[in-house]
Amino acid sequence: MTEKMEVQTGFAEVNGTWLCYEVAGTGHPLTLIHGGLVNRKLWDDQFEAFAQHYRVVRFDMRGFGDSGLLSAQGETISLEKDVHDLLRYLGIEKTYLLGLSMGGAIAIDFTLRYPEMVDALIPVAMGLSGFVPEDKKENEKEQAHWKEVGEALEQHNLDRAVELTLRKWTDGPARTPDQVDPVVRAKVGAMTRRNYERPDVLEDVEPEHQGQPAVGRLSEIHVPTLIIVGDQDVRVILQIADVLEKGIVGAKKVVIRGTAHHLNMEKPEEFNRVVLDFLESLK
Repeated sequence: MTEKMEVQTGFAEVNGTWLCYEVAGTGHPLTLIHGGLVNRKLWDDQFEAFAQHYRVVRFDMRGFGDSGLLSAQGETISLEKDVHDLLRYLGIEKTYLLGLSMGGAIAIDFTLRYPEMVDALIPVAMGLSGFVPEDKKENEKEQAHWKEVGEALEQHNLDRAVELTLRKWTDGPARTPDQVDPVVRAKVGAMTRRNYERPDVLEDVEPEHQGQPAVGRLSEIHVPTLIIVGDQDVRVILQIADVLEKGIVGAKKVVIRGTAHHLNMEKPEEFNRVVLDFLESLK
């Protein structure tokens, strides 16, 4: 019988709010940052698997899951500084950094802001601060999607808001809902609904940037970088992956077939192998 892994849980006060975190394993720190539709449970298939090899940290960003409100009176929202202060709270000076979607964008911005703290960068299905699709229709489609989600939330139609996000992100543009694992769909939907039920859901959660956005600073990233995307993700994410691969010297890109935005949940074994093989190669 496998011995149950010891998990340290707690709440860290940072920058006018508090973050719910979990830590497991020993070895070099590996920090996991979730995306904007989900919470730390996004990493359920990775947390203990990675903790067999590393000291793994996962947490809910402010405004998500079990963490505190997005903003406090008189405080400036900086999701990158939240990560920094959480790591300091946990006594971590250097870490491998893995983030998905908005979490990927935060990981990239964090690497630029605190390069001395990052030993390797793994952006997954990531956003990129300052990136604007060259195709105006793509940009218009993106804005229209979030407008429709916002209207559903204003009408208190959570079912519609959640389904809209599932169809665009979890299913991807080329798949129907019945082509996606229903367990994955249900889990992402539950996390999204919980976020939308929070009182601060309509707040602006875009990361605060210092100076020039990351899209114009990729040449400043000098740590080993692995980019991971699913081939069924939306076009803008695949475009960002190409921009990162070209802009970061030595960056490697892996495409996981048959997955969209939540690829780590759709094919966890393949995803975990890709990440662990990359990190092992750094030793």
